[in-house]
Amino acid sequence: MIIQRVVLNSRPGKNGNPVAENFRMEEVSLPDNINEGQVRVRTLYLSVDPYMRCKMNEDTGTDYLAPWQLSQVADGGGIGIIEESKHTHLAKGDFVTSFYWPWQTKAILDGNGLEKVDPQLVDGHLSYFLGAIGMPGLTSLIGVQEKGHISAGSNQTMVVSGAAGACGSLAGQIGRLLGCSRVVGICGTYEKCLFLTSELGFDAAVNYKKGNVAEQLRESCPAGVDVYFDNVGGDISDTVISQIKESVINGLENMGVAFQSMMTGGNTGKQIVCISEDSSL
Repeated sequence: MIIQRVVLNSRPGKNGNPVAENFRMEEVSLPDNINEGQVRVRTLYLSVDPYMRCKMNEDTGTDYLAPWQLSQVADGGGIGIIEESKHTHLAKGDFVTSFYWPWQTKAILDGNGLEKVDPQLVDGHLSYFLGAIGMPGLTSLIGVQEKGHISAGSNQTMVVSGAAGACGSLAGQIGRLLGCSRVVGICGTYEKCLFLTSELGFDAAVNYKKGNVAEQLRESCPAGVDVYFDNVGGDISDTVISQIKESVINGLENMGVAFQSMMTGGNTGKQIVCISEDSSL
């Protein structure tokens, strides 16, 4: 059986911009038979994500991501349908997903590395398993819900960088649903800003490529920033962080007071207790 696949053709360099020519499509032969425990799948959707830029380098800079090899098939999040199965718990016609799906039209995979998904959960939109209810969705939900410390009714302002991307667009909506009174996004084009405010319910959007970001943020967040969902780092994040609000109480003896205030919503932004301003040795 002849299939098509995409391999890494070249590396862009550690700090270079990736281009389409870094990849190459080719035809290869897929075995006609599968072994016990394996399935043959037909690929339906593949995901491209920012983390893959690291995989294009010989050294990914992390211990949990292996680099793609030159002239070898690339991989990532994928969704497909099983055409043949010799796995106990997977059958022909099942829809399955994997974080290590090869970039090819069909593949023979170890069934133990696949997760079966139910298309009824997404009204038949199988690609959502790679987005809103996949890795980006979980990243957004856990980030906002577990680390954002949003309290409904506290008039909190949330800022999201990379707000028109997979995670950012979801994070802003989740922040609103959890109780943020104002949600502001940062992105790089007028069209994206309009999309955030007209389609996703953001109150305002800052175009970081136009004008002074700090001034735009002060205008969009007149009461300061309470929660920041960061997707980009760098100068953008430094600017946002400089405008994050804090409630500061002085003195170790006021730890109990500060704790009570935080638990009852008395703080604006992060509650901090200053024990000593002398940071010298």
